[in-house]
Amino acid sequence: MIKELISYYNDNPHGYWFKRKLYGWGWVPVTWQGWTTLIVYLLIVLLLTRTPLIQNSPFAFFATIIILTMVLLAICYKKGEKPAWQWGVPKK
Repeated sequence: MIKELISYYNDNPHGYWFKRKLYGWGWVPVTWQGWTTLIVYLLIVLLLTRTPLIQNSPFAFFATIIILTMVLLAICYKKGEKPAWQWGVPKK
């Protein structure tokens, strides 16, 4: 199973940053650009939790998280495979 997983994620002729998850709906970063995007997103969220304005206003916190998540999803749509429900390694 692990060998199939690695083979599926390494088979990337279109150069997608994100490929479909093997089970369910969503994406997984498969290139350094995808991983960098995800790490930057997480670092910004962590840094925002330390900002006094965000700490004192739950509305500002949730609004900022929603906006950042929408930006991340837009990047995933633009640089990733078309999302679809998947259950296991697709047959060729």
